[in-house]
Amino acid sequence: MPGESPFSYDIAIIGMGYVGLPTSLAFVESGLRVLGVELSQLRIDAITGGHVDLLASDQERLTRAQKSGLLNVSSDSALISQAATVIVCVPTPVDAYLVPDLSLLRSACATVVQQAVAEQVLILTSTSYVGSTRDLMMNPLIERGFTPGTDIFIAFSPERINPGAAGYAHEDVPRVVGGATPNCTAAAATIVGGYVNQIHLVSSMETAEMTKLVENIFRAVNIALANEFADVSALLDLDVVEVINAAATKPYGFMPFLPGPGVGGHCIPCDPHYLLWQLHKERRSAPLIEQTMSLIAARPRRVVDRVRELLSTHRRGLTGTRVLVVGVAYKPDVEDVRESPALEVLSALQHEGAIVAYYDPLCPHVRLHDGSLLSSVSDPTEFGSEVAVIHTAHSGVDLGWLDEVEFVLDTSYTASAIAHAVRL
Repeated sequence: MPGESPFSYDIAIIGMGYVGLPTSLAFVESGLRVLGVELSQLRIDAITGGHVDLLASDQERLTRAQKSGLLNVSSDSALISQAATVIVCVPTPVDAYLVPDLSLLRSACATVVQQAVAEQVLILTSTSYVGSTRDLMMNPLIERGFTPGTDIFIAFSPERINPGAAGYAHEDVPRVVGGATPNCTAAAATIVGGYVNQIHLVSSMETAEMTKLVENIFRAVNIALANEFADVSALLDLDVVEVINAAATKPYGFMPFLPGPGVGGHCIPCDPHYLLWQLHKERRSAPLIEQTMSLIAARPRRVVDRVRELLSTHRRGLTGTRVLVVGVAYKPDVEDVRESPALEVLSALQHEGAIVAYYDPLCPHVRLHDGSLLSSVSDPTEFGSEVAVIHTAHSGVDLGWLDEVEFVLDTSYTASAIAHAVRL
């Protein structure tokens, strides 16, 4: 029971972003004392003030957590030693050259190792290369004199949170757990099972790490395939969405993926490169994955080319044309622009000489890759759009005004109500 523990906190979660904060709230909902460790004071202030991008259900949980006093968010990493369990939930992005940026993960793991005390359960959830938990956490702890499975318990359990999607409660999404030893697996499974209804145990930390990579690479491959089907269907004058919906009626052997302008967020654009990077060290390749990532990376450029094609049918060019991008978040109903294809689309349109703006009530400001800052137009009808590119269609955002725009390119494949819209 929490009251019998020698620790001040039941759980410490390092990183209070799109994964760490909802995870913290799920543990608090189970009655546990949670410490959230976050280095950004802006993020701490946003959480304290309740001004964070959460599902309505999680926003309610945040309110209850603040009232209960079970959640403490702090920048003081020394408090980690006062937690019975430490969970690492920091971002693992890639740099401009698609090389894994492990700086945040290395720093977080080094802090955990430094602050570790006997009997703690240490769980890494951040997606990384196979062997990262062993390299960054287990081996340094052994060097400190700990014995995994005896006086310290180490495991990997990949996060499974889909920002902005309310279809699955946190408790109902099964979690995979793989520990350094059987005792480590059991200890970590007990912790994660404190709020999750179903745990799937695997034989090792490396198996759990590879599981997460497989999940997201599977999605990447199928999205690239859906994009290719969109191009083929357009050539054959077919509605690709109708085709995919028809195929999805098969109750086995098929999973629907829809085409789009590219992929964003923290998973699909980044995670496959961790495996490819690791394979390069072994002088091995994964041709299907490599080709998938190349096709995905080329998709935003296809959006710009398609705008040019639409204009050229009327003997017009991009230079000086007023183009409005509708929705810049990487997916509907979130405020998240991480790796959003819209950023590349906006930059490329500007480079081609177009007069560019965007409209997204959920994302008032975005910073492009060159460092320039753009702000959403408050009223899209006042921009004088000659071309509108539907990138992200948030629910509840009226797009009826697009009927008056001369050219509408629907890269989201959702704007069937706009009669003159053409698809990517």
